Amino acid sequence: MYLSRVEIDVNNRRKTKDLTHLGAYHNWVEQSFPAEVAAGVRQRHLWRIDTLAHKQYLLVLSEEQPDRGRLERYGVPGTTMVKSYDHFLAGIQVGQIMQFRLTANPTYTVSQPGKRQGRVYPHITAAQQEQWLMARAEQSGFQLVKQQVVGAAQPTTTPAFDIVTRDWPVLHRKAGRGVRLSRVTFEGLLRVANVPEFKQTLTKGLGREKAFGMGLMTVIPEA
Repeated sequence: MYLSRVEIDVNNRRKTKDLTHLGAYHNWVEQSFPAEVAAGVRQRHLWRIDTLAHKQYLLVLSEEQPDRGRLERYGVPGTTMVKSYDHFLAGIQVGQIMQFRLTANPTYTVSQPGKRQGRVYPHITAAQQEQWLMARAEQSGFQLVKQQVVGAAQPTTTPAFDIVTRDWPVLHRKAGRGVRLSRVTFEGLLRVANVPEFKQTLTKGLGREKAFGMGLMTVIPEA
């Protein structure tokens, strides 16, 4: 697998004028794999938009290497980086403490009488969104590291993670009106509990709307 990154050329409005909704970013990612487009076989590519030091980056996780030129279509020339992800995945061990960053679409499903599929709703409050992540940690192969609460009357701990951004980007569908998706970015510390399940989370994503910039978790081992 490959992890790729390119700085988005946000200062060039003429160049990036098409990037007005999630579908445009999705198309950018898909077009960066021309062999798949030509063959009519699309692989699932996880991606997200990161903002670091006042710069925006497109981050892509894929089975095959993207075409660097096409990945730079809306990027700053010369900023594309493509790295093999396999060596990192092979080195993951139970008990490792890692810093994580996850952009996700926290939702819940309500069953509907007489229908096979329930209706999906977004979690709205920060507390609901935090609970969504805590509820999915164990089944995703990791534990959220806990820290002691400073100043509490009684000794208590809380998971060591925060919500760093929350927004509602637009997704334009082919038919009907555009919709807004709940997008939440979490950062914190985790402990690897189950290596196969954790690798599945890193490579397949967590939550819904993976095609539209949600679900990608990246980690850095704690020193």
